[in-house]
Parts: sequence; structure tokens; C-alpha cells
Amino acid sequence: MAWAELAIAFSVFFASHSLPLRPAVRSRAEGLVGRRTFLIAYSTLSVAVLAWLIVAAGRAPYVALWPWRAWQMHVPALVMLPACLLVALAIARPNPFSFGGRDNDTFDPDRPGLVRWCRHPLLAAMALWAAAHVIANGDLAHALLFGTFAAFALAGMKIIDRRRQREMGAGWLSLSDAVAASPLLPVPVSSKALALRLAAGLCLYLGLLLLHPLVIGVSPLP
Repeated sequence: MAWAELAIAFSVFFASHSLPLRPAVRSRAEGLVGRRTFLIAYSTLSVAVLAWLIVAAGRAPYVALWPWRAWQMHVPALVMLPACLLVALAIARPNPFSFGGRDNDTFDPDRPGLVRWCRHPLLAAMALWAAAHVIANGDLAHALLFGTFAAFALAGMKIIDRRRQREMGAGWLSLSDAVAASPLLPVPVSSKALALRLAAGLCLYLGLLLLHPLVIGVSPLP
């Protein structure tokens, strides 16, 4: 029964994330309730289904894939810091190559920020989060859960690249070349804004450390 619940949760997750993002479905939904309401509802649904998935994986029978060792506890604690910083530095920043960006028409390829190193920083953060938790848990249910998220994030990079190339045409390649020609260490548009985002990423990381035992029931610290 527990495995069936996990399978159902996965089905709902993929349906709830694929159908609303289809252009025709999204356009109709935004036309009915407005873009802001749609995004709030979609985000709420995503968090709720993700929580259900995690709970369902915890209820599944424990099937060890490899012997558990104490060092595995350190992996998420170390990896989640750069993942949180990626989220803080990338979210709501101009990024015409991926999702999660804002004011993409103001994107400056000479000062691309994280895009200089990674076109999809939010998906990279998801992949880090998922892979670290596969290592930390080491059982079949959590390997299926977090392994799927890691594969989803990595495949999503390719899918979004193809979609953006179709939408932008030759402009995608020229913009990508301009980003690649920018300094390897990008100059921030605002040092103050950079410091605030780094501080926000650190706060996010500390908040997750504090909330993890309360929400998940397991301390992320050794």
C-alpha cells in the first residue's frame, strides 16, 4: 500500500507540473484568474505535492541500497549551502535562457552574473539538493524520489534550452556567444545587491537547518 501511495504521488506530481505549464492550458488559466493568482496557486500546489511525495517516501518499506555510513550525513549539510546561494543569486534576476527570471529584456550579456557559468542555476540547485539527499538516505524509496528530481532537473536544462532556441531563433545563439565572451568572473551590477542576495542565501540555509527536524523529523546535522 505504501508503494502504491508513492506511485500515485509521483503521478500527481508529474501531472500537476506538466499540464499547467502547457502554453494553451496556462494561457487559459491566466485568462480566467490572472497571472498572479495562477502563479500563487501553482506554487502552492507544487509545495503541497512535494510534501506529499516526501511523506509517501518516508512511509515506504525500507530497502537499503548500500550500507549507511556516518559521513553520508555531512553531504547534504555541505551541498545545501551552495544550492541555497544559487537560489538566492538567481531567483527573480534577468535570465532569458531559463525560468525563474524577471525583467529578461534588461539582461546584460556583458554582466550575466551566474548565467556566465550556468544557464539554469535554479535547476542546478535542484539537482544538487536531490543528489545530496540520495547519498544521505541510501534506500530505495528515497533514491526513487530524489533520483527522479535530479534527473528531472538535468533533463529540464536540455528541454528548456531547446524551447528557448525555438522561441528566440538565431538570437539565442548570438546571446549565448556574447555571454561566453564576457569575463569569467562577472562584475556584479551592484555590490550591495550581491551582498544582500548572499545574505539571503545564508539565511535560507540556516532556516532549512532549523526547520528540517521540525518538518521532516530528522536533524540534518551529524
